Amino acid sequence: MTTTVQPAEEIALIKEVDVHLTIKRFNPETDVRPHWREYDLKLKSSDTVLNALIAVKSTIDGTLSFRRSCAHGVCGSDAMMINGENRLGCVNLISTIGTDLVIEPVRGLPVIKDLVVDMEPFFAQYRSVLPYLIANDDPGYKERYQSPEERARFDDTTKCILCGACSTSCPVYWANGTYIGPAAIVNAHRFIFDSRDQAKTERLDILNQKSGVWRCRTSFNCTEACPRGIKVTEAIEEVKRAILYDRS
Repeated sequence: MTTTVQPAEEIALIKEVDVHLTIKRFNPETDVRPHWREYDLKLKSSDTVLNALIAVKSTIDGTLSFRRSCAHGVCGSDAMMINGENRLGCVNLISTIGTDLVIEPVRGLPVIKDLVVDMEPFFAQYRSVLPYLIANDDPGYKERYQSPEERARFDDTTKCILCGACSTSCPVYWANGTYIGPAAIVNAHRFIFDSRDQAKTERLDILNQKSGVWRCRTSFNCTEACPRGIKVTEAIEEVKRAILYDRS
């Protein structure tokens, strides 16, 4: 009989560990202000923070509220603060982030309950930058052609999943509810530099307002928070330069 020996790292990922969660809780129906609740449970090292929250809700406290959907880092539903940083719960493993977890809702948006925040202000800002292709000419019976170089110009900002991690990591966004925020600027960037689009001037006018790109203080929090690795601060600076030097 042949015995297969698993590599040490695989064994480490399947072993059970004790996990301690401290979660910021708030129920508007019963609470005057937020409070902290602590939970202890056993999980595998390969489990994610989202797995930990699901385990708490399933086996300890069914009143815990949080958002989730795909659980694979694509939908952006489960952005939250984990140990002081904005992250997606579904892509951070216990093995890498640790067994002592402090979890809070993201900042800068109203808390509906526990880790669930009201995303409507965020999506209103997103809609305000016209985040869709605008082309008034009739292409006829052919596609709107684009070279690989033209496509590469805005490739980075196409990766946005609208999780809100960048905007809700921004100190200016926390303090000023009128600031359009990094996520909206990233999505405007995606079309401003698209050679097929014809609404560049309109978007730059929107972002040139008092609540637009000039509110950014270049703290790089947004870039560090982005789970998709988008160079958010760089995109914001490119939009600023376009406003100043390229309005054609």
